Amino acid sequence: MISKRIKIFLVLIICVTLFVTSVWAGNKKMMAIMAAKNDAMRGLTEQVYGLKVRSSEEVKNMTADSYVGKTDSKTSATLSGIKIIDVIYDPQKDIARATATMTAREIVNIDGSNVALNGKVFKHVGFGTSSSENSAPLKALRAAQVDAYKQMAQQIAGFTLESQTSVENYMLKSDLIQTKVQASLALSEIVDFGWDNSGDAYVKMILKVDEVAAMLGEAVVGAGDVVEVEGLGAIQDDFKKTKAATKKP
Repeated sequence: MISKRIKIFLVLIICVTLFVTSVWAGNKKMMAIMAAKNDAMRGLTEQVYGLKVRSSEEVKNMTADSYVGKTDSKTSATLSGIKIIDVIYDPQKDIARATATMTAREIVNIDGSNVALNGKVFKHVGFGTSSSENSAPLKALRAAQVDAYKQMAQQIAGFTLESQTSVENYMLKSDLIQTKVQASLALSEIVDFGWDNSGDAYVKMILKVDEVAAMLGEAVVGAGDVVEVEGLGAIQDDFKKTKAATKKP
C-alpha cells in the first residue's frame, strides 16, 4: 500500500511535468507567432514603402550546371499604424500565420518621394516557426517572394544583358551570358502564394500601373496596365547535390 507521503510526491511530479510541458508549448507558440508578425510587417513595408533589389545571373556554355544567380533585397522605414490580425498557430507543424494591415494616406517611400496613397488599405500575410527544423517551406516561400521582386524589377526598370561567344572552325568554344538588374520597387501586391506537392513555393505578384502612376504623379515607362509575375522558391538544393555527386570519382 502506497504511503501518503509517496502519493503526495507522485502528485507533485505530475504537476511539475504538466507545468513544464505547458510552459514549453506556450513558449513555442509565442515565438512562432512573434516571427510571423515580424515577417508580416516586413512584407507590408516592402509593399508600401518599397525595397531595393539587386540581382545578377550568369550562364556559361548554355548549360545549367554553370548557372550562378543571386538576388539581394533591402528595405528600411519608420512604421506606424500597422495592425496585426488573423493570427493562427498550427501546433502540429509549429508554424504561425499572421496578417499585417495598415491604412496609408501619405508616405515618403524608399526613394524619398512623397506618395499620396489616399487611404488605401494594404495587407500582407507572414509566417514564422520556433525551430529551424520546420522552416524549410517558409524559406522557400521567402525565396519565391524575392524571385518575384526580381522579375518585377526586370519588367519595370529593365535589365542589362552582356554576352560573349567564341566560335572556332564552326565549333562553339565558349559562351557567356550575364544579366544584371538594380532597381527600387514599391506598391507591388502579392495576390496568391502557396506550395506544390513537392514543397516548392510560388508567389504571384502584380503591379497596377495606372494606380501606381497616379500615386507617384508620373508615368511608369515601359509597362502595360498591369504587370504580372510569378516567383519560385525551392524547398531543397537537389541541384547542388546532383552536381556534387557527378564530381565524385
